[in-house]
Amino acid sequence: MEVILKQDVLNLGYANEKVSVKPGYARNYLIPQGIAILATDSNKKMLAETLKQKAHKEAKIKKSAEDLSQNLKDIVVKIGAKAAESGKIFGSVNAIQIAQALKEQFNFDIDRKKIHVDQEHIKELGTYKAKIHLHKEVHIEITFEVFAE
Repeated sequence: MEVILKQDVLNLGYANEKVSVKPGYARNYLIPQGIAILATDSNKKMLAETLKQKAHKEAKIKKSAEDLSQNLKDIVVKIGAKAAESGKIFGSVNAIQIAQALKEQFNFDIDRKKIHVDQEHIKELGTYKAKIHLHKEVHIEITFEVFAE
């Protein structure tokens, strides 16, 4: 029996995917729980339209991520931190501070969860690299400089 999944099911498939399951599993569990619907002709047409719209939205999101990556390509973010004379920072620099600096200096609003710093904790002055995951297929590496205030 073919059904269309409305949500992700472990070891079965993902949302908006047509899968073949045993009739009892579909009738007794998937359909009553609202996890799936029968794969009738009208439901298949609705699925095709949904996938078409989703692909269009996904292409739009990817295009905006690529445009943003072009703007971020050659910038150097400067982050000020209190430091000792030896060059060690009091505290550390993390993704939150990088996101704030991007917002203040260049007006790019990027979620801190999408920024990944190469080292776990940056505790010295210097120049470092961070990776920003803008989209599942668009990644960019930016340079940021930590200087003493």
